[in-house]
Amino acid sequence: MARILITSALPYINGVKHLGNLVGSMLPADVYARFARARGHEVLFICATDEHGTPAELAAREAGQTVEAYCAEQHALQKKAGAAFELSFDHFGRSSSAENAALTQHFAQVLEEKGLIEERVDRQVYSKVDQRFLPDRYVEGTCPHCGYEKARGDQCDNCGRLLDPSDLKEPYSAISGSRELELRETKHLYLLQERMQDRIAAWLDGKTEFPSLTRSIANKWMKEGLRDRSITRDLYWGVKVIKDGAPRPGFEEKVFYVWFDAPIAYIAATESWALAAPAGETRDWRSWWREDEGAEDVRYVQFMGKDNVAFHTVSFPCTILGSEEPWKTVDALKSLNWLTWYGGKFSTSQKRGIFMDQALELLPADYWRWHLMANAPESDDASFTLEHFASIVNKDLADVLGNFVNRITRFCVSKFGPATPENGAYGDIEENLISDLDARIASYTASLEAMEFRKAFAELRGIWVAGNEYLQVAAPWTAIKTDPDRAASSVRAGLNLIALFARLSHPVIPRTAKAMADIFDLTPEQLNVWPENAREALNALPPGAAIQPPDVLFRKIDDEQLDDWRARFGADAPA
Repeated sequence: MARILITSALPYINGVKHLGNLVGSMLPADVYARFARARGHEVLFICATDEHGTPAELAAREAGQTVEAYCAEQHALQKKAGAAFELSFDHFGRSSSAENAALTQHFAQVLEEKGLIEERVDRQVYSKVDQRFLPDRYVEGTCPHCGYEKARGDQCDNCGRLLDPSDLKEPYSAISGSRELELRETKHLYLLQERMQDRIAAWLDGKTEFPSLTRSIANKWMKEGLRDRSITRDLYWGVKVIKDGAPRPGFEEKVFYVWFDAPIAYIAATESWALAAPAGETRDWRSWWREDEGAEDVRYVQFMGKDNVAFHTVSFPCTILGSEEPWKTVDALKSLNWLTWYGGKFSTSQKRGIFMDQALELLPADYWRWHLMANAPESDDASFTLEHFASIVNKDLADVLGNFVNRITRFCVSKFGPATPENGAYGDIEENLISDLDARIASYTASLEAMEFRKAFAELRGIWVAGNEYLQVAAPWTAIKTDPDRAASSVRAGLNLIALFARLSHPVIPRTAKAMADIFDLTPEQLNVWPENAREALNALPPGAAIQPPDVLFRKIDDEQLDDWRARFGADAPA
């Protein structure tokens, strides 16, 4: 049994996340966590809302709330949405926690002691009307590269280029809209990443488990050369800049940059998890993160979208390695491409696409979980369309899995009663099925272990199909007329296949897996055991075990529903 620490990219606080955010980090992390638990590993799955930075202040201002009240409300909404999608976090914390403030200030102090942080005088945009310095995202204007008129001072959402506020044409304040801007001198702290170039390069060379997408992004940044980076901002909301236990002189109105404190929140959220232990239970968070206190045997796996990779393969390692303290660093970093909305970008700020809470108003979570993971944007960006979603749901979930469960349970009850048949030894047909399933289960398991999700769920669908093909060959509805024992063996195999499907499907469609397990009154502990051997799986249910046919597992999506959804979400049907 291994100890596996799993983190997914922290969802930003400004609203419930869309399906692209979900499949970009949180959902694949959950699937892998569920799989690892079923394999018998000790798993700690950590996440938190990312609450600092300019967008949080702007969103709170737009909502007419204090930023503290806004973030508390949005954290509760995101936690509720995650639970509704069956995301099995061991802890869903907040980057605004006291634990994260203390750890962030600790790392800053240690890095400065190591000579990796220094004060520098910058020239920064100042708004005369607002009477304040403007952080990057408080400055908007026209992108000098593509001409997009609503580019932000840190990045253009249209072309994706990284920017500085001084790069923008016709800049204005995002607070007041004023163009009365000027450059003034101000002090900021800089993390001296240039000094870490060789150390980060050597660290990356040792990360053999990084997939090609992760490695290519990291290598691009390393090839361009690391640059020293400002790690403070002129904001109210964030981790205060402290030195030697007191506000740092000249930095009283500044906070640490969100991209400095947010990755540290993985560690802090684990500390928060430990502090939230029920009475009588002791949790040691340091044994998951400190290699001098037990974390040397931990396997750390991160999940994130490709736009976050550079910060986690360069900037955060600069913090961790630069501290020269024995903190655990990531072993495997699974990065994903983007899920697009009909070929365009999902957008939280522009309310474009389907969001997690909206999705659950349409259909239960497993419909979405299956489609997103079976079509995960791994090798390239993937386009989400309602038409493709309906097609996958109807074919895979309704026709293949749901139909199999419905046919065999109802046939059993009608011909043998509500229990597993006691007669009928397995023959050549079942031996062939066992051989086929052994190979498929091994391939499915290996794909999940490698975090190759599209390949994995193609294998799982193939296992469901194999069950249907077995029924077509065994044909118990025909055999019952002349050879009841032969029909009984087919039904017994079919019922055991349902129990097998439940265990194999649990990582991706957990509610449906439970519904299949409930047919046989299997406990959660019995469900959450990974099947390694098809012969054992097809003999798992004792003869005479009671069964209860379920309601229809999946209902098909019809054309009328599609028309309604297109109208609601502004999606155009394909030409």
